[in-house]
Parts: sequence; structure tokens; C-alpha cells
Amino acid sequence: MNTTPYPAIRPRPRGGTGRPTLAILLAIACLLLCVSLGLNCTAANIVAKAVAGRADRDALGEDEAPSFTEIHSYGSGDAEAKVVRIPFSGVIARSAADESLFARTDPVDLLLRKLRAARLDDEVRGLLLEIDSPGGSVSVIDEIHHEIARFKESDPDRRIVVLVRDVAASGGYYISLPADAIVAQPTSIIGSIGVIMQTLNIQSLAEKVGVSDVTIKSGANKDLLNPFRPVDPAQVELLQRSVDATYGRFVSLVSAARGIPEETLRGGIADGRIFDAAEALENRLVDALGYREDAIARLAAELSLEPEDLFIVTYKQDQTLLDAIFSEMASPIDRLTALAASRTTPRLLYLWQP
Repeated sequence: MNTTPYPAIRPRPRGGTGRPTLAILLAIACLLLCVSLGLNCTAANIVAKAVAGRADRDALGEDEAPSFTEIHSYGSGDAEAKVVRIPFSGVIARSAADESLFARTDPVDLLLRKLRAARLDDEVRGLLLEIDSPGGSVSVIDEIHHEIARFKESDPDRRIVVLVRDVAASGGYYISLPADAIVAQPTSIIGSIGVIMQTLNIQSLAEKVGVSDVTIKSGANKDLLNPFRPVDPAQVELLQRSVDATYGRFVSLVSAARGIPEETLRGGIADGRIFDAAEALENRLVDALGYREDAIARLAAELSLEPEDLFIVTYKQDQTLLDAIFSEMASPIDRLTALAASRTTPRLLYLWQP
């Protein structure tokens, strides 16, 4: 019996050597290199644009191109759907300049800087303005209205929605007018379209206590509404013209923004009266009733997005702990000072004064 072992039969390799050829390896390496170079170039372009944009803004002054820390407020979208939420409450009046230890940021100046920062940020697609104000100084209110309108005009695809928290009366309503939509909370107060100028006349009181004034003036009308003299009807007529002109501007802006004829406004709803939210909706002064989530949904719809697609941020101004403490201490005092000044110094006001 033959016991010689048969030689082992080796399987014949299929498809060549069974290993990638050198050409395939080189092709893969080239492909990876191209992809890497493409990604690096893209990243470099993004960084370059960001640096250039930052450099452009750094070349401007802080008031011209303000900078803030962004705080994520709402939504899970990306930066391409960024919205800035800006709240404002209280009487609209500038604080007196003060360099003392207890000085605080002027709330009007802070609002204007936030609006400016949003306008200069190309990533911002919308504003959510939360208003709770009875109004205030005519010129300051008009300046805020102008800055809000500039944001809207900076890009035709940008949108603004106002949420009325408690009050948007007189000047508080005036600054809401550039919005694409106004959403009012159901218990809010709207309206008071008009202008007021008030002062005190203490002539009778001064006579009783034996006080008289000495006024040296360059012309007959230099001391308009002098509280120590009888009210002069001719001077009242002069001031009424100014009030009427300022009122006319308010009415024309409401008419243009809300699509309500001026004669309809002057014939009733713009006589200074206030409305509850439901009445304001009926009179077309607002577009809807709701809360923050409803305002956000409205803004998303204006941008052709879903609410969850938005990335909403707020602006925070960097400050020390002492700055924050002194700011809160000074705030009520400034507001009371503004109200007192409106009573004692004749000035034009878009202000609801219940």
C-alpha cells in the first residue's frame, strides 16, 4: 500500500493577487488629499470672512458698531435663522449723563445700541421686540422708531414682530409701528394715540405766599407758560400748533403702518383713548392676541420657518457686579425723575398719563 502523501493543493487566487493594486491606493490617497484641501480652503475662507467682518466692525466706534454677549434664549435652530429678542419697559426718556460712582447705562441709549448691533449682524434675520411702555419724550421715541425702521430697511428679507406685554400706549405704540406684526397679550392696554404738553401754573399760590418772579427776556414769548404769570391765550395757541404738528406725524405713521385712513383715526380712535387688547384687535391696531410663544410662531411664519427652526438670542452687556447693583439702584430714581420733569417742564410727550 502506497503511503506517500499527496502534495497539498493550494487554491488558486481569484481576481488577481487579492490585494489592492498600487494604482488604487494612489487614487484613494489623491482623493483624500483633494477632500482635505477643499475642507481646509473652505474653513480658511470662513475664518477669513469672519476675521474681515470683525476687523471691519472693530474699525468702527463702539457706539457705531456696538458689541454684546449673545445669550441663547429660545429655539434649537442654527445661526442661519438667528433672531434677537429685545425687551424694553418703562417711560421712554433719556437719563442725565453722569460719571459718578452710581452712574448707570441710559436705557434709551442701550436700546438703540442693541438695535444697531442687530442691524449690523448679517446673520440676524429677525427681531422680537417685547414692549411694555406708556411712552415718553417725543424726539427720543421718534429716534427709536427710526432705528427700528433702519433694521427693517437694511434687508428686505428681515422681519420684526412686537409682543405687547402690558402696555403699548402712545409712544410705546409709536415704536411698535415698523413691525410686520403686533401681538398683544390678552390683558394688555393699547392706544393713547396723541400728544400732550403739561405744566403747572402757580400764580395764585405765589400771590398768597408773597412770592413774585423777576424775568428778563429777549422777546415776548421767551417765557412761554411762565408759572408765575397768567396763562396767555396767544402763547397757548402757539404751543397748540406744535402739538398739532407732532400729532399729525403720529397719525400719518399709524395710517401708513396699519392701513387705516387718517380720517378714520382722527374721527375717533386716535383721540387719545386707550383700548383693551380685544378692542385694539377689532380696530386693527394689533394683528393678534397671544403670548411669547404666539409671537415667536408669528415671527417664524413671517420668515417662512417653523418656530423650532429659530435660534433666538438676547444681548447682554458686560458689566461688573458693582455696575449691576448700582444700575438697579438708580433705575427707579431715573424713571421718577423723568416723570417729574414731564410735569414741571413744558415738553411734547407721546405719553399716556392715567
